[in-house]
Amino acid sequence: MRVHLVDGTYELFRFHYAKSNRDPRRGAQRGVLNSMLDLLADGATHIGIATDHVIESFRNEMLDGYKDGSGVDPDLKAQFPEVEELLELAGFAVWPQIEHEADDGLASAAAVAAGDPRVEQVVICTPDKDLAQCVTADGRVVQYDRRRGVLYDQAGVIDKFGVPPMSIPDYLGLVGDSADGFPGLPGWGAKSAATLLARYGHITAIPFDCSQWDVPVRGAAKLAAALRDGFEDALLYRRIATVELGAPVSATVDEMSWRGPQPGLEARCAELGAERLAARARELAAL
Repeated sequence: MRVHLVDGTYELFRFHYAKSNRDPRRGAQRGVLNSMLDLLADGATHIGIATDHVIESFRNEMLDGYKDGSGVDPDLKAQFPEVEELLELAGFAVWPQIEHEADDGLASAAAVAAGDPRVEQVVICTPDKDLAQCVTADGRVVQYDRRRGVLYDQAGVIDKFGVPPMSIPDYLGLVGDSADGFPGLPGWGAKSAATLLARYGHITAIPFDCSQWDVPVRGAAKLAAALRDGFEDALLYRRIATVELGAPVSATVDEMSWRGPQPGLEARCAELGAERLAARARELAAL
């Protein structure tokens, strides 16, 4: 079997800001549910959805300025608990994260699923670069950008970032992640970080003395100085970019199996003006 793990937060943002969304207060929920039903129609049987029930997490205590949701559209923010309820009524396993983030939920669920010998492949459905660190060399855990239709195995991660999955937190620690609110080190860009991490693997293995670097990097002296001066910051950013595997998710793969429409789905869909989605869920359950 395949297990599909979905970034519910990304899906909600995606549909809220879609050009076709003419209902800012409810449209994203309809979009997310329809998208999950598309997964089922394409043959998915086991689906888990992680959401950021609150935007803040334990990482906010580690770094001032880390993303806190203060700039999120109120119409979008109000839909988080509502889409979680909607998806549960539609029969999906939903994991609202409070102390952790949706990324941690996806990583934790991937570990659960990969530990089950019945699972042939775990497909983490998100374009978020953080989750590339979960991709495995044997192809058992992959990342899938559903909007673009691009699947990333280990070779795909290396092709995109220039580093293997295990080095993704180090990569983000050096170049930063504006979406999450940490800057990386001055002067360090994607090319320089990829070149050095492809050679040394981790931040802690890169020599402070650039004369010891045995790969060519433009501006090596300035980069080395920035690494020396900002080494502790880089380690903090790496820690922030590292997914946690202890987030609350389903304990077994069987709990991720789609259960079909639950009592209350039709009424909830009627409130959203999405009666056709309730009907579609019933039709899929009857197959």
